[in-house]
Amino acid sequence: MVTLNEIAQRAGVAKSTVSRFLNNGPVSEKTRIKIQEIIDETGYVPNQFAQSLKAQRSNMIGVVLPRFDSPSTNQVLKGIDELAYENGYQLVLTNSNLDSQREKENIALLERQKVSGIIWIASFFDDAMMELVKNLQVPILIIGQKIEGVPCLVHQDYEAGVQIAEHALALGHRDLLYVGVTQDDNAVGVLRRDGFIETASQARARVTVIETDFSRKVAYEQALNYLPELRASYIAAATDQIAIGIANAAQELGLSIPADFSLSGFGGYSETEYAYPRITTVDYPFYEMGQRSLELLEELIRETPIPMVHTMANKLHVKRSTQNMKVKE
Repeated sequence: MVTLNEIAQRAGVAKSTVSRFLNNGPVSEKTRIKIQEIIDETGYVPNQFAQSLKAQRSNMIGVVLPRFDSPSTNQVLKGIDELAYENGYQLVLTNSNLDSQREKENIALLERQKVSGIIWIASFFDDAMMELVKNLQVPILIIGQKIEGVPCLVHQDYEAGVQIAEHALALGHRDLLYVGVTQDDNAVGVLRRDGFIETASQARARVTVIETDFSRKVAYEQALNYLPELRASYIAAATDQIAIGIANAAQELGLSIPADFSLSGFGGYSETEYAYPRITTVDYPFYEMGQRSLELLEELIRETPIPMVHTMANKLHVKRSTQNMKVKE
């Protein structure tokens, strides 16, 4: 196995020069080219964790995930990973599993490892988390939620709720059910819901709200209980996963979508393309958000001033799970 000393000897430079090169430090262009050629020839792979402990900054980017079993998170991560690879960064992934204490520990751990920057795919936060984030000594970009004074990249969640409500109203529906999640998640649990409810209420539509969580299984089990007594002609689910859970329950109960009720979700997950019927949703650019997040983090690493809030647009995608209102017998 080739060592750092061997690379330095072959290049005719000091070991510290090779170390500076590997950590993006000041090295002449001629020396930089020579060292890179030797690394390419030998296949030398530096120990990224050892480098990070010695360097003020490394070529590592920390990513804090809310959970692994999320289609949206997976797409965001894919976008981050592909651009990070192109730009010469290594990713260090941590998973909080929707545990706020674990999330704090992960962010603190990444800071100690001297990563160049952190991308936090946030679900919810409290005062202690906000204090921790604001006092970090490493650049951080938050995805999906807003924290005042911290750079954020967010979706148009309120506007997405408006789009779904306007779609339901345009189809003639006036008795609506919104199946949402806890308000601890501001983007999904508050903004989407508020956009939907406020738009529907302005049209004097009746809106009932049921709270579930992000689990398709839980959404399915709850739907088995409320669907038999359903009054609403339109159900808006806070995520596509929830919508699929509701659709599965409807099928088990012998209900037909959209004949018995129309159904829509949020997210644009690929699974909605294989549900029957295909589910109306608001497409979110998760992959593009991942790539954009790395671009913005690079600006922060270079200490380039950027606006505190960046927004990603979304688009309503009407499929076969919604139709014009039919009076339920």
